[in-house]
This record gives sequence, C-alpha cells and structure tokens, in this order.
Amino acid sequence: MQQRKSASSFGRPSGTDGSDFSYRMVVDSRYRKVAKGKSRLHVLIIAQAIIQLIGGLSRILLSTSKEEGPDKLAIATVALGFISLIIGELGQRRSRVNFLRLYMITASIGFLLSTGFVVQKNSLIEVLQDMSGGEMKLFELLQIGYVVLGFLVQISTISTIITLIWNMSPPKRAS
Repeated sequence: MQQRKSASSFGRPSGTDGSDFSYRMVVDSRYRKVAKGKSRLHVLIIAQAIIQLIGGLSRILLSTSKEEGPDKLAIATVALGFISLIIGELGQRRSRVNFLRLYMITASIGFLLSTGFVVQKNSLIEVLQDMSGGEMKLFELLQIGYVVLGFLVQISTISTIITLIWNMSPPKRAS
C-alpha cells in the first residue's frame, strides 16, 4: 500500500502562493454576530423553559392544593409560556425575524401574567414588607426568586432578540 505524501513534499499547488488573498471572500461580521446571538438565544430559551417548568408546576400545585380545582389562569399562563418557547425555538433555528418578534411579545405577556399570578396569590408585597419578622415561608421565597430570575432572563432574552434581529436584517443601501 502506498502511503500518502504530505502536501509539502509535492510543493505548493499552483495558484495558492498567497497572492490571491484580495480575491478571497471575507465573512461579514454581522454573520458572526448572528451565529453568536443564535447560540446565546438557544441557551436563554432553555433557561426560560426550566423557569417556566418550575414556576408552572408550583402555580398549578398551589392552585390545586387549596381544593378549589386547577386555576384556569395558571394553566393558560403556563400554556402561553410554552407556546412562546416553541415559537422562539422555531424562530431561532430557522432565522425567522417574524417568529422572533412574536416570541418576544408572547414571552413578555406570559411572564407578566405569571408575575401577576404570583403577586395575586402570594401577596408578594406583604411578604416583602414582612421580611423583618423573619417568618418567611420557603415557598414564598422561591416564588420571589422565580419572579426575579424570570425578570433577568426575560430582559436578557429581549436584548438578545433585538440585536439578533438587527444583525439578521440586511443592511440598508444608500441610493
């Protein structure tokens, strides 16, 4: 069997002496930014899914534990959150600007509804005012952490989507 000879033993192939560098294509920086933004958005969507799962389960368990039956607002909020995550993942994978815009809007509405649910059910303001007493329940503390963490992830997601949409849009050419 013949062994392959290295490229250096053959010498440099014709036309690749380095003098053709000015004719080679250069990847525009916005394409690199889109790739980084898409990978960052994927991580943020996974983080939002985990937060939605934990928050949704806690809201549904809280509403069913009071023997009132499941709260329809809690179920609708969880459903809206997961539908928005599916839309966001489709927009991120297929580079669809309209899906990303729709995801940004629906995820924000879903987060605001879930925050309103937490404030309504747990009387979050009373818990924050009563922190000096030291009598804070673990569940209420987790709900506050859920709201704060969800807010931070949502803000980061919105800023990532805005820069991603900006870089995905073709540059405007002056006429």
